[in-house]
Amino acid sequence: MLFDLDDTLLDRDEAVDKMFLIILEKCYGDVKHSVKNEMLQKFKEYDSRGYGYGDKTKVLESFFDEFPPKYRLPRNYIQDFWNNNFPQCFTISQSTMSVVNAIKKQVKVAVITNGSTQRQKAKIMNTNLNSCFDIIIISEEVGFSKPDKRIFELALNKLDVQPESALFVGDNIEKDIGGCQNANINGIWFNPHMIKNDTVLKPYAEINSFDRLLSYFT
Repeated sequence: MLFDLDDTLLDRDEAVDKMFLIILEKCYGDVKHSVKNEMLQKFKEYDSRGYGYGDKTKVLESFFDEFPPKYRLPRNYIQDFWNNNFPQCFTISQSTMSVVNAIKKQVKVAVITNGSTQRQKAKIMNTNLNSCFDIIIISEEVGFSKPDKRIFELALNKLDVQPESALFVGDNIEKDIGGCQNANINGIWFNPHMIKNDTVLKPYAEINSFDRLLSYFT
């Protein structure tokens, strides 16, 4: 069983909310509640535009331009600030951990994630996911990223598993499901927000809660 990381095993939306509060405390101090909500929505918007890019300087620079802070982080420090703080914002739910551990008793388990090695490793270590998986593959480390089929084939080779014996679960219909299908792996689309699939891709299955995965192992 192969897993995506962000927005599958870990709730990235929740982590972004926490990161916003860290920035608020560090750079703004007291802010009116109504303004805070507006700032949060804008911060999420800028983060969404920068999702998938290693360098987060533009995210915060754009945010600071729109909402001038009392203390503005120096441009050359923003990336380190993000790398040091954002991974600490992630937690894993006990129910998700229970599902992973239940599946691990029956099959080999792996993580395939796009992103920077430093941040992805920090998220995994901080949530103790490193103790749960047989292998963890990070795109920056191996030189190619989802939906490139090579990153999925690398996982299969390391696990010594054939594609028809594997399942991949991820939240991104194109990178996760399209990518694993490129490697002839059946993809389970984790879709808790019930997003409409407006692509030509047809996942092997679709689930809106993580514990539904267990039905594939009974």
